Amino acid sequence: MNRRKAGWRLSVAVLAVLAAGTVVAMVWRVLDPDDTVNRADLAAVALAAITLAGTAVMLVLRPPIARVDSDTETEARSAVDTAAQVLAGLVERQWRTEARHRMLDDPEPIPVHWKLIADETVMSQPRLITTQAELTFTGRSDDIAALAESFRGLKRRRLVITGGAGMGKTTLAVQLLLQLLSTRKTDQASAREGEIVPVPVLLPVSGWDTDTHDTLHKWLADRLEQDYPALKAPQLGQGAAAALAEGGHILPVLDGLDEIPAPARATVIAALNASLTARDQLTLTSRRAEFTTAIHGTGRPLNAAAVVVPKPITPQAAAHYLTACLADSPSDTWQKVLTELRSGATPGLTQLAATPLGLWLIRTVYVTPGTDPTPLTDPQAGDSAALRSHLLDQLIPTVIGARPPSSDPAHHFRPRRRLDPDATRRYLTYLAHAFPPDSTRDITWWRIACTTSHSRRLTGLMVGLVGALVGGLPLGLPFGLPFGLVSGLVGGLVFGLRGRSWVDETPGYASFRGRFPLLHTIKGGLITGLVTGLPIGLVGALVGGLMAGLAGVFADGLLDGLLAGLLAGLLGGLVAGSIGGSMIGSVGGIVAGLIKWAEQPTLTSISTPHSTWRSDRALTLLRMLVAGLPFGLVAGLVFDFVGGRGTVLVAVLVAGLVAGLVAGLVAGLVAGLVGGNHHAWLACIIAIHRLALTRRLPLRLMDFLDDAHRLGLLRTVGPVYQFRHAALHDHLAAGAFGEAPIP
Repeated sequence: MNRRKAGWRLSVAVLAVLAAGTVVAMVWRVLDPDDTVNRADLAAVALAAITLAGTAVMLVLRPPIARVDSDTETEARSAVDTAAQVLAGLVERQWRTEARHRMLDDPEPIPVHWKLIADETVMSQPRLITTQAELTFTGRSDDIAALAESFRGLKRRRLVITGGAGMGKTTLAVQLLLQLLSTRKTDQASAREGEIVPVPVLLPVSGWDTDTHDTLHKWLADRLEQDYPALKAPQLGQGAAAALAEGGHILPVLDGLDEIPAPARATVIAALNASLTARDQLTLTSRRAEFTTAIHGTGRPLNAAAVVVPKPITPQAAAHYLTACLADSPSDTWQKVLTELRSGATPGLTQLAATPLGLWLIRTVYVTPGTDPTPLTDPQAGDSAALRSHLLDQLIPTVIGARPPSSDPAHHFRPRRRLDPDATRRYLTYLAHAFPPDSTRDITWWRIACTTSHSRRLTGLMVGLVGALVGGLPLGLPFGLPFGLVSGLVGGLVFGLRGRSWVDETPGYASFRGRFPLLHTIKGGLITGLVTGLPIGLVGALVGGLMAGLAGVFADGLLDGLLAGLLAGLLGGLVAGSIGGSMIGSVGGIVAGLIKWAEQPTLTSISTPHSTWRSDRALTLLRMLVAGLPFGLVAGLVFDFVGGRGTVLVAVLVAGLVAGLVAGLVAGLVAGLVGGNHHAWLACIIAIHRLALTRRLPLRLMDFLDDAHRLGLLRTVGPVYQFRHAALHDHLAAGAFGEAPIP
């Protein structure tokens, strides 16, 4: 805190204390100390003055909020480098885990060879792509280190990975990402002065709305904060994600250009060309036909980007890979399959095994569970489409049967609960329809509510009923049934309208594992609440005094009534307003401080489907707890004041306190339930219960999705799920299911 600001705050505090003392002195001189009523009024004024003076002193003593000092260019660069280092660690940990679930190195990577695309109309001029005399780019998925060297040899390190369905485009992108992360420290040590070694981050293109974010860097900044909350940790200062995105410290790996609507593909290409600077690197994946159409629609290629396509896997390479997955001495049936695969005697099998998807299906359905592979050489194997459909049909029951549930944390590929194959297929089929392939490949749990018909009305009705009960029952106890009914109808209407918007909300962030100082945050919220609540109370005191003065005009005459009423109203209102405003402001400040503490991420915070679910649930429950208990106490004291007129003072106080606690606690819990900005968990819970009744989804949805991920049926990309292969999504979506898709 600089001296000018400290002096200004100290002056205000001193003036406030002097003003409070002056008011008490003036009242002391005017009032008669021998009069009992005057002594009570004097005590009330003194209490209010002490409250005001104490608030001013606390305001002065409040410590300054710690912030990152970015006055010098060196310190700013150091802060960005620290943020990049934190992000690199999170991304590598995230994708190492996901690569293990996808079994990319088990027993070895599938041998896919990559080469430059032959269609020169979809690629920039060679001089923009390379500094060499001739543009060349080759690589293999089973030698990712050499492919990464080819990537580093590109002039601006921009690569578009294209190919047909199931050819391993996303797999190559993940392999390249992990390779670049593993050599990042070495690359930094050998980098030229001023050269930036960016952090590769994989993001689905489907998350980029160019109408909302017209440039790549703006979208990257928002998406990084969403997927990696650690970038908002106080240790990294303000705007760490934006600094990384704008400064060229991010290598965006944009996955699935073909998975967005056709008109949006050309828009994304145009936005990339308008956003990328000379230092920005990029990797993009897309099916070849969709990418070609998008480039022709844009009118120009993606600037300075090499475009590669895969070669079909040869029968010999496919047989070699399957042999590596089998035991040392394969059975006679497998020997026959491998022989026919090498010779090409079964065309359907040969065509299917020419793609990584086909090899994965063969391995998952027949190799891993050790089942009889005879169907691979049956007459139906002559048609590759029929054979692939057969394998996709067998996929779900096979993986469930081959991997019994286990609670051992070391069993990464086994579910935690026993799954029914028919129910699992039914649930996944609903998800495939609810998130149709022509709209999105992302299965986001907070959009589940949008997949049910009349979801807004249902959510609004449920919330409205809760609001009606809460508004009616507690208030009906002290104030009577009619008042409770009216309040319930009003509360139900307000809450119902509020609940209809929940289906559009995104999950919030909350964690109780942070090192952000809890007491400091609560103290800051308390001071803020006092500072804001006290003036409101004083304004209420002034209004009350004026009203009392006007009422006194009719009782005691113009001058005497106005003076007496104004003095009495000001004194009473000053006490009630200052104390009540301070109490309510303090409670509100404490609530805000606790929520701020919970929402403060740490340097290890990362978004996954489960973490976003737990965070939004924790935020909701925290709002209920910290709002319900304090407001229950405040309401108890208020009801004490309302009901404190009686002959048996102790009984009245106890009754008022109990009634206030009950009413305030219930009202506070519901206020915390419906308050705030994030209710995705609540909306999803309402939708899941309805879908569970119709057997479309399980009641414990997130546990089911986690088990499907462990089985290899789903994959994760940040906070969203996707089907392990687009072919499985398409296959399940082709089946009939009677529910409208997500809008």
